[in-house]
This record gives sequence, structure tokens and C-alpha cells, in this order.
Amino acid sequence: MRTLLPIGFSLAALMFALPVLADTRPVNQLPPQLSDLPATIDKSLKQFYTPGMSVGIIQDGKTVYLAGHGLRDVKNQLPVTPDTWFRLASTSKAFTAATVAQLVDEEKLNWHTPVTDVLPEFQMQDPWVTREMDVTDLLTHRSGLVSGAGDSMLWPEPSGFSRADIIHNLRYLTPDYSFRRHYSYSNVMYITAGEIVGKLTESSWEARLQERIFAPLDMECFGGDVPEHVLENRAISYGHNDERGIYQIPRNQIARQGIVSAAAGGVSCNASSMLKWLQMWLDGGKLPSGDALLSEAAYNTMLTAQTLLPIDETDEAWDNTHFKVYGLGWRLIDVYGHQVISHTGTLSGYQAYVAFVPELKLGVVLLNNGSNYGARGSIMQTILKAYMPNTGDKQDWIANYQTYQDKQEQKYLARHTVPRGNGDMLLEADAYSGVFEDAWFGTLTISESRHGLRIQSEKMPTLAGTLEPFEGHIWVIRWDNQNAGSDAFIRYEVNGAHQVMGFTLHPFSERESNNHEWRDMHFTKSLSE
Repeated sequence: MRTLLPIGFSLAALMFALPVLADTRPVNQLPPQLSDLPATIDKSLKQFYTPGMSVGIIQDGKTVYLAGHGLRDVKNQLPVTPDTWFRLASTSKAFTAATVAQLVDEEKLNWHTPVTDVLPEFQMQDPWVTREMDVTDLLTHRSGLVSGAGDSMLWPEPSGFSRADIIHNLRYLTPDYSFRRHYSYSNVMYITAGEIVGKLTESSWEARLQERIFAPLDMECFGGDVPEHVLENRAISYGHNDERGIYQIPRNQIARQGIVSAAAGGVSCNASSMLKWLQMWLDGGKLPSGDALLSEAAYNTMLTAQTLLPIDETDEAWDNTHFKVYGLGWRLIDVYGHQVISHTGTLSGYQAYVAFVPELKLGVVLLNNGSNYGARGSIMQTILKAYMPNTGDKQDWIANYQTYQDKQEQKYLARHTVPRGNGDMLLEADAYSGVFEDAWFGTLTISESRHGLRIQSEKMPTLAGTLEPFEGHIWVIRWDNQNAGSDAFIRYEVNGAHQVMGFTLHPFSERESNNHEWRDMHFTKSLSE
């Protein structure tokens, strides 16, 4: 359906004013507690500013719900279907771990094979960690790096870093924890694991994934490039804020070409196919034919606790959680005595949530094209708790998530104040321009324009912005794409002759932090300048 809009009409307003019928396949009856599930999903999409969602539920080997809700394309009023493709974001990680597990089954490596045995170029900052890091360490978020270290080479898309660049640059990332002692989320370690798969199969991780997982399971999903017909039914990625309403995030949406971060979060798939993936896990690693996709040993290893995860007050209050751990590409949590194996995925414009409960023979997949975790969280809680008889009275999870987000926002606002400078700079603006280089992030060019000083990354084309005077030798970077990068301080280093020698970057905040995306970068002025 294509709708012509009057000039100035709000797309977001239209989306929530007109009902969008869910594309629901013939399914078996849901339990009575979920009789209002379609209406609850639609309410959640509206509450959390999410254009569309695809939802699939299996139990006892049968599909009990499979539906598309809302819109995959707001501008053209195109609905989500069960076959609409979304980016899986970090729910891709279980696929990467499974491709490694299959190589263990084939005895091409074992779970404790040192990374350098396969990738001699691999190097962490600490030589001992370099020698000791093994395949399991790559998949369990215990490298010692801070959470998200190296992500500045991946996002915002498109990235100018190759996977070889990413692995080479690991040596420049400073650890913050002892090796194997602390959970700290890492995408770059999963990219490294994907390259191990490619090296040992003399192919690529994407090709191996397609051949040994997607094809046997008859899943129409893609780790790399996608065929043209996928673009005809892809979900466009969206964000939301109070000023702009619902807006597109074009850089992240599914495109013809695969992305460098695929093994960490770049798989494209749909709910119909993801139910096949979940059924395999509920069947103990078996294909519908009865053949094993994963051996019993590999299956059990992937679902064995590897790294402890923190349990917070919300886990205890909402789920009565007593243990929470990371396996290999999966989180394992107890929810009112039931083991729930799950993973979420977050990429600006896409949210995913995949879970299965072996004891209940239950699997759930939620894929949406918004940027608010409340939509996926409230629906997953609604579904899981409906199948768990010992969770107390039925709760309004949409209201619970909204209350939680309101409290988090108030805490954030109480902690963060806007830094204030007097705008007086110690040098003329042109003194701060030039070409500046960092050992691993590459070149940032600062040049004069009619709009003032402009900054541009060579490796990350989306990373461009304007410098605003702050005070002394400190400027503020206002990135052109606020969804791609948060405002940052640029602190120049000046010698005794009042010459700019280099700079460092820091979050735009009064609170000093050592854990941020710029922490391992130090830009020096190019000698050619």
C-alpha cells in the first residue's frame, strides 16, 4: 500500500493513527494468558516509538504464533511480515560460536587452541595475554578489555577498517581488568573468532555459515551480501527523539553488501527462519532429519557457564533470578526456576531478542526496526511469563518498562550537567587546523570552512562535524549525525612556542571517565604539516 501524504504531515503521526493489520500465519491456539497478545504487541510498538516487529513462538515442536506487526517502511506504509528481514545485531553471536563449535567437532581445533596458532598476527597489549588467549576466550567476553573496546572501528557504518585492520589494532587497546576475571562485552573478539573460522576453512566466515548452518536448517538468512529480493522486504531502520519524531537511520539498514562486523552483529534474517534455528536448539542440536548440526559435546559446551554476569535489582524483582552467566554466544539465566537461554541484539535502528526455555520446549524470537529496548523487553516478558505458572499475577510489562525507563532517565539527568565554557580560545582558530594521526584509528583532518572549523575522519566517513569554541585549548565537537556520535571534547596539546602538537578526545561531560570510545587514541599533528 502506498499512501500519498499532505505536505508537512508527520509520518510518525500517520503510523500511529492508522491501524496496520498483522500478517499472521495460521497457527495453533495460544494459551489463554496470551489471548490479547496481538493487541499488546501493537500497544508496545506505539508506546516505545517502534515502527514494526516480527514475532514468532514455538512450543512442543509447533509454531503457535508467527506474525508481522506494524511497518517495515514508514514512508511507503509497507507492513512487516513474518518473512521481513531485519539485522540480528548481537543475536548473531550464537551463529559465530556455532561455526567454531562445528570446527571443534571436525577436530580442526579445540576449545583451548591458542588464537595465535591460527592467526599468528593476533596480538594483545600484554604479551602473556597474547600467548594465553584461546578460542573460548574470544567467545566469552573475558579478554580484560573494557566493554565496547574497539567498537569505534565498527560503527558508525560504513566502516573503513578491514577485519585485518581490526585484528591488528587490538594491540593498541588498553585492558582495564585482569584476563579471564571479569565480564566485559566485546565485539572485536567475535570478529576475531569469525576470522579463525575463515582461515581454517580456507574460505570466509560468511560462506561457512551459509553452507553449514543456514543451508542444512533451510534458513533464508545471510551473514554477508544479500540477494536483491531481500531488499524488497527488508525492514528500514529507525530511531526516535522528541524533536524529530520517528526518523530513518540509513547507514545501518540492510544493504546489498555485507558489513565488517557481521560475525559480531551483522547477520540478516527473519522470524520465520529464526524459529528453525530455535527448534534446532530445543532439539538438542539436531536437524529435522535427526542428523546432528552440532554434536552433543559441542551443544553442551555452548550452553555451559563460562563467565559470571552481574545480577541487578531488576533481575531479582522481575525474574527472581539467582544465577546469570554467559556461555558461548548465549546468556543463561534462571527465571522463576526455569533456565532461560537468550540473547539480545542492539544496533541503532534494529532491536532483536531471541530466547528458548528447554524445560518448557518453548522458543521466542522478536525482531523490530526501532531503537527503544522497551518494545522487545515488554513483549518477551509478556510471552515468557505467560508460560510460567509460578510468576504471580499477570503484569502490565509495557507499564513496567515505561516506569523503569522514566526512573533511569531521572537518574541520568541528576548525574549529568551540561559543561559550560566561556568560549575564549588562546589561539586563533586556524592554529587548531591540520592533519592529525593516531597509531590505530588513522587520520582526522581539521580544516577551516565558512561554517568554522570542520573535522572529518578518513576511515569513518560518517564521522564528521563542526568544532565549537569552549575554553582555553578545548573545543567541542558537534557531530553532524548525532545518532552516529555523541558530542565530544577535543583537548589540544600546545608546546612552549604556542604550536599545536596534537590532541585527545573525551566525552562531552563534566564527569571525568576513563572508559570511553576515545580512550586509547592520541592524535599527533602530521610532520608534513
